[in-house]
Amino acid sequence: MSSVPRLVIAAPSSGSGKTTVATGLMAAFAARGLAVSPHKVGPDYIDPGYHALATGRVGRNLDAYLCGPELVAPLFLHGARGCDLAVVEGVMGLYDGAAGEGELASTAHVAKLLRAPVVLVVDASSQSRSVAALVHGFASWDPEVRVGGVILNKVGSDRHEELLREALDSAGVPVLGVLRRVPQVDTPSRHLGLVPVAERRSDATDAVAAMAAQVERGCDLEALRRLAQSAGDLSCAPWEPPVTTTGKREVVAVAGGPAFTFSYAEHTELLTAAGADVVTFDPLRDEQLPEDTAGLVIGGGFPEMYAGELSANEPLRKAVAELALAGAPVAAECAGLLYLCRELDGQPMCGVLDATARMTERLTLGYRDTVAVGDSVLAVAGTRMRGHEFHRTVVEPGVGEAPAWGVRAPVRRVEGFVQRGVHASYLHTHWASEPGVARRFVERCRTS
Repeated sequence: MSSVPRLVIAAPSSGSGKTTVATGLMAAFAARGLAVSPHKVGPDYIDPGYHALATGRVGRNLDAYLCGPELVAPLFLHGARGCDLAVVEGVMGLYDGAAGEGELASTAHVAKLLRAPVVLVVDASSQSRSVAALVHGFASWDPEVRVGGVILNKVGSDRHEELLREALDSAGVPVLGVLRRVPQVDTPSRHLGLVPVAERRSDATDAVAAMAAQVERGCDLEALRRLAQSAGDLSCAPWEPPVTTTGKREVVAVAGGPAFTFSYAEHTELLTAAGADVVTFDPLRDEQLPEDTAGLVIGGGFPEMYAGELSANEPLRKAVAELALAGAPVAAECAGLLYLCRELDGQPMCGVLDATARMTERLTLGYRDTVAVGDSVLAVAGTRMRGHEFHRTVVEPGVGEAPAWGVRAPVRRVEGFVQRGVHASYLHTHWASEPGVARRFVERCRTS
């Protein structure tokens, strides 16, 4: 039996203040000397960067759709090992999950899988007594979800707070914090959400400090910690990346820096366990790939914001093209797909793929149920994986002669590119759901 004190920070809807409260709590508890484990429900890559800044630990995702419900608790325990407290930031509204899949991948679903109490963050700016009906509804909707407290956000005055507290006395859910209506903490957004930490390091540090101060002033941290300690025991073992090291270790270069910030921590851990020496490089600044690179992983991010700078780094673009032409394994997701194209918004890219990419106004967003169409450096034909798309770009053509994935749902189609050792696709996948992906990739690095 394993027990880590933990809280799930949820809300009735997006925009209620989950990120401010969750990140502020993480930083406030860490400032008190606690080892805090940060987690995010869903596929979001950006919030975990702020969580990592608040705690000094890697921010990790808990996604019951991408990884399956059975892996949520083991992955949580893996990330929270040795910690005094864990804070899990929810996604969207408490009961909002994968479209058409009921509770699957919702914050409520993850809270139940973790046997964790929920703290509901309520935007109280335009209500008083009605807050009791709202909280009562969320607390009673699913008897397996334990709403252990409420944090009221955007409260206008002492009188407003008094009215809210009086109303909530009848709801049976304690008020654990009250945050006043203040100028928004400086966390700028753009077309896919918050601007990542890597792009605004000093400003992001200031923003996290402001969140911590706001939470410290308005929340009962001791009561929240006691609530976290009431979480139920978990009977599963922590997830571990399967160690399959044989032969010499191969260098796998992983793109990082401001343009490529989307990555799950478990991917690096899986590659390392499979026998790779993972070396991060920055395509904006590094003119060569790391020495002895045998394979290349280019994840997601915002290359469209840096198209000019990426294009200007011609030596690295040529090095990537030469590595791919030689047949070395290259795994590219979303931003990586754009980088491998001939051009992005008219700027020359690596030219590995005979395709062009451009920004559009249309947002493509959602979970995908997929199957590998043919053999590649990541999977054998027929391998099923679940993925997530999140972009405002389009690649033309959107599929190569050998597609990467057949999308089974929500609409049947094929997408992506497989050529030589390249596997490039818009889909973000979580390799913990299929550890053979990392093992196969490293094996190909040895034999290519």
